[in-house]
Amino acid sequence: MSDTHPTDPTEIETETERTTHFGAETIPEAEKAGRVRGVFSSVAARYDLMNDIMSGGVHRLWKDQMVAWLAPRPGWRVLDVAGGTGDIAFRIHRAMTRLGQRGGQFEGEITVLDLTQEMLVEGERRAQTQGLQGIDWVCGDAMALPFPDRSFDAFTIAFGIRNVTRPEDALAEAYRVLKPGGRFLCLEFSRVTPPALRAAYDAYSYGVIPRMGQAVTGDRDSYQYLVESIRRFPDQHRFEAMVHAAGFGRVSHRNLTLGVAAMHSGWRL
Repeated sequence: MSDTHPTDPTEIETETERTTHFGAETIPEAEKAGRVRGVFSSVAARYDLMNDIMSGGVHRLWKDQMVAWLAPRPGWRVLDVAGGTGDIAFRIHRAMTRLGQRGGQFEGEITVLDLTQEMLVEGERRAQTQGLQGIDWVCGDAMALPFPDRSFDAFTIAFGIRNVTRPEDALAEAYRVLKPGGRFLCLEFSRVTPPALRAAYDAYSYGVIPRMGQAVTGDRDSYQYLVESIRRFPDQHRFEAMVHAAGFGRVSHRNLTLGVAAMHSGWRL
């Protein structure tokens, strides 16, 4: 007679039964990547224009501050994840070029990885228009990066990790592909720190941004999702704890614009 006990069926969680959030919805994990891909393929051509309108151009200052904090050096290998249209990669490219030792020539390697091919096509088109060489464009998943262990000096991700099905898996992958001494740097929407301003910010986010999305891109639903995804993402301190749990050392964050966005930094020691 066996002394084992049958497993309670309620404790079994198969891959197909696992759920996650898609904005305000709860959906099977297996569906999220496809739905996120649908959002960004729909808005790719006007994604950067919409960012300018939504933020009054402030997102550009946030991205400048992110790259300034990263302080990229000539010769680095940099991986920018969820960077489809190239905003972060182009800034890193210019910073590395300014510091180059060969008459202002770019020295190093930058790889942009994105889940959505349409975003990459838009980014590559912009790179060609601006005459930027030395950037590779890869369609792939942040949770299963197609790169060897310990192969990059820096890993950046801006406004992308909240769209990943399992952010903890993306953090583990970031740690895996970084060299010892490599830098993780994430820019993401976060929690407005003055409580008195949260109601006004929520009213703007829910009441104005989806209507802007409809007017500019013809897609209200995608921007409704983006607003809802911001509210579901962990606040500054919870996300900092997640970065630390992934194995990173010297973890810290900096708030931007009263916490509307925040940068999180960690090092593979």
